[in-house]
Amino acid sequence: MIKMQVIGNLGKDCIVNTVNGKNVINFTVAHTEKYRDSQGNNQEKTTWVDCAYWTDRTGISPYLTKGKQVFVEGTPEVRTFTRQDGTSGASLSLRVREVQLLGGRGESGGSSSMNDSSRSEVTSTNDVSEPVDDLPF
Repeated sequence: MIKMQVIGNLGKDCIVNTVNGKNVINFTVAHTEKYRDSQGNNQEKTTWVDCAYWTDRTGISPYLTKGKQVFVEGTPEVRTFTRQDGTSGASLSLRVREVQLLGGRGESGGSSSMNDSSRSEVTSTNDVSEPVDDLPF
């Protein structure tokens, strides 16, 4: 199994679609690394990752908005394509198994997460509630 983890900011608001009767949340995460090149100049490199989160728990979608910082984990897929000018290209996509909200610009603290085996409800950073639990104790 190959697993990829990304921390970054959402490039735009997510889109919820239904494909063959199943829900998918599509969003793009930008991960930017800062470094110094061999001449000592500050540089930035941004990697964009297209994410597809196949889930019936679409309650997280209102929180997946542009600029929000997230942690995503899943299986990477490389897609190849041919551009209009005939040259080939590739894009990096992620079949998401878990997504965790880390915050956003101007926000402080708090996080929520959803994954395929999770039974917790999504909370905003200002509204903390107990996890949903079916156990009687």
